Amino acid sequence: MNDYYAATAYRSDRLPNQPSSRERPWLKRFSCIRLPWGGTDDVAPEAFFTKPSPESLRFWENAKKEKEEQLAAGTYVPAPYEHVEFHDRHDHERFRFALWSKRSHFWLYLLGGGRALFYLFTVVSVLNYFSTLTVTRKSWKEHLYSSIPLDAVLIGVPLLCWALGALVFYKFPRLWVKPSRGPLWELNRRTGLVTLFDYDNNGEYKKHGTIGEITAPFYEFDAYLVNFPDRQGLMMYKLVLGHRYRDILIDFGALVSIGPAHQLPCALWDFIQNYMDTRHPLPELPRYEQYRHLDPASADYDRLYARPPRLWIDMDDERFKACVQDMFMRIDNITTLQRPNRMARHVEYVD
Repeated sequence: MNDYYAATAYRSDRLPNQPSSRERPWLKRFSCIRLPWGGTDDVAPEAFFTKPSPESLRFWENAKKEKEEQLAAGTYVPAPYEHVEFHDRHDHERFRFALWSKRSHFWLYLLGGGRALFYLFTVVSVLNYFSTLTVTRKSWKEHLYSSIPLDAVLIGVPLLCWALGALVFYKFPRLWVKPSRGPLWELNRRTGLVTLFDYDNNGEYKKHGTIGEITAPFYEFDAYLVNFPDRQGLMMYKLVLGHRYRDILIDFGALVSIGPAHQLPCALWDFIQNYMDTRHPLPELPRYEQYRHLDPASADYDRLYARPPRLWIDMDDERFKACVQDMFMRIDNITTLQRPNRMARHVEYVD
């Protein structure tokens, strides 16, 4: 195990003493709550737990077997975009995050936004028709004909966007499938390092396409629960990871949906700590089952406790639904904001 993990790998029981933190501006202190280190629960955001599901794991296992058989027979035809680099990774060694390109986002928003607005305006138009019918002096036919021009715009434009987006999405994938220029950040379990990819890099990216890397140990970062009002004044929450001594900030708003519940960002912080902690096995999620034997801490744990190697992939749908519901309950009852900060034993926070 010692040869596998780097000397910088993070262990929750081996935190070094560090210099005092840099004082934060008053605005950040006002809008950000520093989350405590340690005392984590075995939780993860819904998307991490349900994607892939056991059913998906079985599908990809069969697909892999078919690919191997076809490769052996010389009949394999690569799937579209199989060899395209999308810059993201999420396995036993690293969690590297990348977004789709702006072009891809445009077509996806056109498809999803058009569909959502079509349903919304259809419902609004129907309700508006019946509510105004009771006060108008026109017959129902005259009222219907008079409302058609406005409804045609309100419903027709989103329908057109939906149709155009669906056409491109399903029939012309070359128009929308385009990787971004590179990853945004990486959490590396094996090295214990956090990396922010720099696309300014003193002008080097524009000149030579060189992506800079700003790297620091995981234990030098603190998690913050950022709260801000939306347009309706409802308080929203997201998680950010900020370096204690340098201007390095990772915004996880694109990873987990921003919402009115603080529990989900707190669950994400617990997940990140559990993922990076080589004192413990990988988080017990379906997505890591195929990698557990490659991670020494997970392999030792599985041997010690006789964990079935196909715990998730052989799980039936009803049992998996029960596990999902149990995860929701644990997230709802998370106690992050009441925990002591174990990092405070090793760092003096000046704010």
